[in-house]
Amino acid sequence: MPFWKKNKSSDKPTTSKMTTVLGINGFGRIGRLVMRAALESTGDVTVVAVNDPFLTIDYAAYQFKHDSVHGLFPGTVEVDGDSLVIDGTTKVKFVAERNPDNIPWGDLGAEYVCESTGIFTTIEKASLHLKGGAKKVIISAPSADAPMFVMGVNHKDYDGSPDVVSNASCTTNCLAPLAKVLHEKFIIEEGLMTTIHASTATQLVVDGPSRGGKDWRGGRSALANMIPSSTGAAKAVGKVLPELNGKLTGMAVRVPTPDVSMVDLTIRTGKACTGEEIKAALKEAATNPESDVYGILGYTDLPVVSQDFVHDKRSSIVDADACIHLNDTFHKVISWYDNEWGYSNRLVDLAMHMKKVES
Repeated sequence: MPFWKKNKSSDKPTTSKMTTVLGINGFGRIGRLVMRAALESTGDVTVVAVNDPFLTIDYAAYQFKHDSVHGLFPGTVEVDGDSLVIDGTTKVKFVAERNPDNIPWGDLGAEYVCESTGIFTTIEKASLHLKGGAKKVIISAPSADAPMFVMGVNHKDYDGSPDVVSNASCTTNCLAPLAKVLHEKFIIEEGLMTTIHASTATQLVVDGPSRGGKDWRGGRSALANMIPSSTGAAKAVGKVLPELNGKLTGMAVRVPTPDVSMVDLTIRTGKACTGEEIKAALKEAATNPESDVYGILGYTDLPVVSQDFVHDKRSSIVDADACIHLNDTFHKVISWYDNEWGYSNRLVDLAMHMKKVES
């Protein structure tokens, strides 16, 4: 019998009225890491159900336990009938429904659903989860029409009224806290962003037709190429920071690494400042417990590389030594982010914040 399947019974842990109770639709890269982030969180949050019609429960247990980037899950992962049992105490019901409106979230006890299939990314589609008894839905991707919230940036604007929200993208979560600090201190007149981005599941291992057939370069081998790509992450900052709407745009370059990405932000500032002043402002924001971005924005002056940030739960870590400055109004700021783990932790944080607002 596989080590992850021990058929050990366990009752669902007792939750309080303040516990954020999650369900996850789509147990892919982000879905699994959201569950892991919730289980490792020190906050009052738990996961009670997972839906994925493309996995057996044994395979779901195996994929959750084994992770090529983040390593083995440190606890036990067992299968008990139709449930995953984590560490012998947390029982997670496993469902395999193709249609979101058929998932009985209410009966399963899930109030907040992480929609991480990449398919149901509009309000209309994501709202299908509400028919099954979900209270709120958080889309783990940018949305064409759902309001976007980025922790540390505009999460305080959430007032409990929208039933479907977006956690934006991993790159927006890196860029927006950075832009917030820089704009508040020095006024961003305009800027260009490039994200040097790790490969993702949408790419191909060997050359082939790209998904949808429109992005021809996207169909080239992720293992062998640096691939220029479009991204709406910079423009999306204007949705969470309206004062920057129309002032930022950008692109991505996909590179052959499995995780950790880097934002390269070049800005023209309205207020003249030195490079040292820029770095001082970012360090203050990252290290001051009273800062809106404390625990979300990081700062380092060490000679780091991408692998140093695997499993870093912060959204954005400024690389002070890599920043350069042409003159007092033209600056380049470099910031790292674990595009999987940081993002997954922010989604869990957003769910807990929503619960707090509604309670």
